[in-house]
Amino acid sequence: MGQDATLNAAASANRLHISFFGCRNAGKSSVVNAVTGQDLAVVSEVKGTTTDPVKKAMELLPLGPVVIIDTPGFDDEGMLGEKRVRKANETLNRTDVAVLVVDSSAGMKEEDRLLLSLFRKKEIPFLIVWNKSDLDCRGEEPPEGAIYVSAKTGEGIEELKKKLGEISPEEDPAHTLTGNLVSGGRTAVLVIPIDKAAPKGRLIMPQQMAIRSILDAGGTAFVTRDSELAGTLMQLKEDPALVITDSQVFAAVSAVVPDRVPLTSFSILMANYKGTLKTSVKGAAALETLKDGDRVLMAEGCTHHRQCGDIGTVKIPAWLKKMTGASLLIDTCSGTEFPDDLTPYAAVIHCGGCMTTEREVLYRMKCAEDQGVPFTNYGIAIAKMTGILERSLRVFPGIVDAYQ
Repeated sequence: MGQDATLNAAASANRLHISFFGCRNAGKSSVVNAVTGQDLAVVSEVKGTTTDPVKKAMELLPLGPVVIIDTPGFDDEGMLGEKRVRKANETLNRTDVAVLVVDSSAGMKEEDRLLLSLFRKKEIPFLIVWNKSDLDCRGEEPPEGAIYVSAKTGEGIEELKKKLGEISPEEDPAHTLTGNLVSGGRTAVLVIPIDKAAPKGRLIMPQQMAIRSILDAGGTAFVTRDSELAGTLMQLKEDPALVITDSQVFAAVSAVVPDRVPLTSFSILMANYKGTLKTSVKGAAALETLKDGDRVLMAEGCTHHRQCGDIGTVKIPAWLKKMTGASLLIDTCSGTEFPDDLTPYAAVIHCGGCMTTEREVLYRMKCAEDQGVPFTNYGIAIAKMTGILERSLRVFPGIVDAYQ
């Protein structure tokens, strides 16, 4: 993944995701183009023109930064059609607001009603758009609250945008990566190793989020490499309110930071931010029970070029083997690929999810819970395997109590 693509993916993960669903030829792509004011999606009279979800990060007034997703027709047919429908289903897992586009000249189809049931099951706020209002309708009354639009004439598009703003989940200004851990006037030290795995010329998303969160709280962020950490701490006039480290150097950093100073990792903060912390801590405890022949899934929310010493395919498997003494089978998945059936696995170890929406990370965690498979994340697993999980959780007292 190139630098621009990586930055775009990282930024997109924290934007509101609005997805447009419906049957073939309902005019989804035309409505998307009308809402965005851009030729985002290819429009054709031929059914099934949209073959894969089309995504665009943009500013959409009055909502602000969003990701607009146009999906394939939910009534697609044949082998390729099944794959397209599966892609549409996958899109649901990262959708914050859904828009069902119905061809008013055809009325609601069975697939439209199925989509509505999926929205409700997954608790996704949704709108129903009665498209092609410029044509003669067949007389079927749309559901209450449906919005009449014509992508061709522009009728109802502004109302649709207004309604999208009204039903979109409100962002809690206190919901930041560091929350209230670093109050105004206090300092935090961020430990960021620069090695082969570090992206050239930039910081990864959790590091950027931590800095911004600290600044928003009126705090001061000191950024240092692990090799300069001891010197940095000596230069401070008082203990920092918090030290946040990259998980890969957790053990070394723990040895340098005095026990009286709160210490945690970017990955643990991300688990708390995404709502997976409690389950991930419980899942980490299950890693000790792994035995010969057990299969472990290493899951990542993004795709990247794996280098020598890769965290997911090399370092964590080595730490697992050292802790358990077991010969384990390691599978990997990345990006939007995530198995529906997790029962072959004794554990799922997920990345921090910085480039994945909160909804999708929670969905993956829930899939594991529903199938009785322990779920944890990279940083929590590393803290467990290096014997410093209890210390790294002290910043979350309720979690520490549960862990003990």
